[in-house]
Amino acid sequence: MRVGRPVYIVDGARTPFLKARGKPGPFTPVDLAVQCGRPLLDRQDMPRTAFDRVILGCVNVVADEMNPARVAALRLGMGTETVAYTVQINCGSGMQSIDNAFRSIQAGDAELVLAGGAEALSHAPLVFQQDAAAWFGGLMSARGLAARVRALAGFRPRFLKPVIGLERGLTDPVVELNMGQTAEIIAHLFRVSRESSDAYAAESHHRLAHAQNSGWLEDEVEPAMTRAGAVFEADDGVRPDSTPEQLAALRPVFEPPYGKITAGNASQITDGASWVILASEEALEKHRLKPRAVILDSQWSALDPSIMGLAPTLCATDLLKRRGMSMADVDLWELNEAFAAQVLSCLAAWNDADYCQNVLGLDGPLGRIERDRLNPDGGAISMGHPVGASGNRIVLHLVNALHRMDLHRGIATECIGGGQGGAMLIERI
Repeated sequence: MRVGRPVYIVDGARTPFLKARGKPGPFTPVDLAVQCGRPLLDRQDMPRTAFDRVILGCVNVVADEMNPARVAALRLGMGTETVAYTVQINCGSGMQSIDNAFRSIQAGDAELVLAGGAEALSHAPLVFQQDAAAWFGGLMSARGLAARVRALAGFRPRFLKPVIGLERGLTDPVVELNMGQTAEIIAHLFRVSRESSDAYAAESHHRLAHAQNSGWLEDEVEPAMTRAGAVFEADDGVRPDSTPEQLAALRPVFEPPYGKITAGNASQITDGASWVILASEEALEKHRLKPRAVILDSQWSALDPSIMGLAPTLCATDLLKRRGMSMADVDLWELNEAFAAQVLSCLAAWNDADYCQNVLGLDGPLGRIERDRLNPDGGAISMGHPVGASGNRIVLHLVNALHRMDLHRGIATECIGGGQGGAMLIERI
């Protein structure tokens, strides 16, 4: 078991998660990070220069914001001397930022860290094919009229048809499967039905709508405002009237006509950002901070990319084994909803004797997670999955949900494109 200084989560905030709607959204990754970072820092008593470092997860970095952590830190007024760096581990980037901060504070290398994640998937670039890029390069390097005419003669109409960068990014280059296809594989392995996937997706929307209407997200979500004055106050991808019957009418996207994954039971392409503040005991005392939770442990695992959706069963189980805990010792779970079938496959795997014995090294099934203790306020299916931010959001929301529900201990976990997974064990204070 890892030993070191205790590390506390003091506060956190996120933007509304805004659904991509076929064109670049109003905010870049740094814009989003600043939108929720300013009110979060404004309500702290310590100066912004008190932070030892800023860490931000971001996968699709836009060209104008290289090292978005540093750009965000400067725009937030955190001082030119504050070190800031960006981390990228696909869907786990926002959790990786917390884990880096956790380990640095635990080891005594830092006292106070701002850790977050930001993603603007609507700003994912269009990419030219290699032959088109080569033609443009040849045209630009041509010298003299004759050379330019020859270069122009090599033009082909297909050069004007770019590839959607996001589609390329969501396809694993090793196994040559996109993320939806990997979810189809594990749904087949664990006999997850289309009906159960649609039912889970509808419930995710109902839970998020209920949380919004009950005011449970008001302390977590900070409004975002554009330069033109438009205000976004809530996650806008939720469909409160969603039903399994409506979802059943949608066609499979990745494996037609018999696949389980549709646009309705998969996570939404979304823009959003999230931050948490982490502190040592010394920082709590120095700045008179009141902690909300303590990070007990974290774990990262990896497996074949073609079954990447099962990764939470590896990392979360390793956490439990290392701490001598069982399913009964975990009061609340946040398992990122990449796909409904992926979540349901993890639940089935934990309850499958062969899988638990042969893959997880257990004597028998780990057990069931009751639905009222799993993603109680919805997840990525209903609010979206801005990949660089989601891992941060599920940790932040886990802390808030533990307090609201008067529960003690929880795990936030997620699968990661490329065949990896992350998990974090949190205890409420």
